[in-house]
Amino acid sequence: MTRSTGIRPFALLVALVVATPAFAHPDTGDFVQSAFLLAPEIVGCTLEDGTQTQCHKITVGYLPGGLKIGLFCPATLDDAGGIWEWTGENSGLYRIDGDFLRMLDGLGYRFFDDDENVYSVDNATERPTVDHACINVSVDESVEITMLLPVDPMMAVTPTQLGTVGKVGVALDGVPIFSDAPSIQMTGHMPALDTCGGHVDPGGWYHWHATSTDMATVFATEDVDAVCALEQNASAQFGYAFDGFALYGSREPDGSEPAGLDQCNGHVAPVADGAEVYHYHARETFPNLPPCLVGVQAQGNFTTTATAGIGAQRAGQDGRNEPPRPEGGAGGMPPDFEDAAVVLGVAPQALLDALGGPGQQPDLATAAEKLGVTEEALRDALPPPPNP
Repeated sequence: MTRSTGIRPFALLVALVVATPAFAHPDTGDFVQSAFLLAPEIVGCTLEDGTQTQCHKITVGYLPGGLKIGLFCPATLDDAGGIWEWTGENSGLYRIDGDFLRMLDGLGYRFFDDDENVYSVDNATERPTVDHACINVSVDESVEITMLLPVDPMMAVTPTQLGTVGKVGVALDGVPIFSDAPSIQMTGHMPALDTCGGHVDPGGWYHWHATSTDMATVFATEDVDAVCALEQNASAQFGYAFDGFALYGSREPDGSEPAGLDQCNGHVAPVADGAEVYHYHARETFPNLPPCLVGVQAQGNFTTTATAGIGAQRAGQDGRNEPPRPEGGAGGMPPDFEDAAVVLGVAPQALLDALGGPGQQPDLATAAEKLGVTEEALRDALPPPPNP
């Protein structure tokens, strides 16, 4: 649905939020308390702009107790798995089933063998041996995740675009939230999402790429035959963004349609207790997370005890004796991309962002200029492109 309301200028939003700071604080009491491995505490922290302040420190596990996840990859073309947003020809949100995979095959992306068995890879223990595989990662129950949320959120000078695998925030049940997973065109593979929009990182912990408590709105809008098992409520608060501002579904707490949303899909408006507070809203189409964050995040706001993925502690640093899981980014970012980033001396996320968003063909000359390297060096460092 296209909203007819105007977009509120960012500078005006900054003024409005600064004028109402008492209502902008995240509250750890809003979370499901059983999600915490340790009691939340307030610690000193440094924001990305250098501001010294205080943050809520919360520690959660690989998966909240009782949360049912999956299905992700179907076993055969006769089965139905999770969902995927395809960004090429015939773009849209799809259930991962035989019709979708045959459509991809017609476009040159074959995810199944001659017996119609789907190529599926556990990115925690193995690497794909085919050009196109469905990624289905196993969990690591030992993983702990530590996150920081500013006690007093601050508006940034300009919004931060989230891009691919950007850190969005944390849901009220303790599940981390990230922006778009790498596209099939970028990696060759499909890190399948379940019908609540989540999957397991190569580090072994579950996270979402969607406002999962408002997936019913998305499925209705995009005409997808799927159901998220979580309780659906388009008016409920879903979590907090890493800048400290709240994340809501596609409706206001009173059920009305949000008005005056900014470029990050947020605005200042009354919430459940009637306070005028800046908060984000889900979109009605997938991906339904904010495309950017208006506030300043804390440095080092996401760390894990895993040996792979975003926020990971590398092998030998966590005191565990088991073999490390293959390195890779959240959502199935292949290890070769992290290797290329090391060779180039840049962050893996910066490399992905420079190469373009999901579905875009990378412009190596432009990407090299953004990264401050030569086009030849970039070309030599990158893994060979997947065969379509």
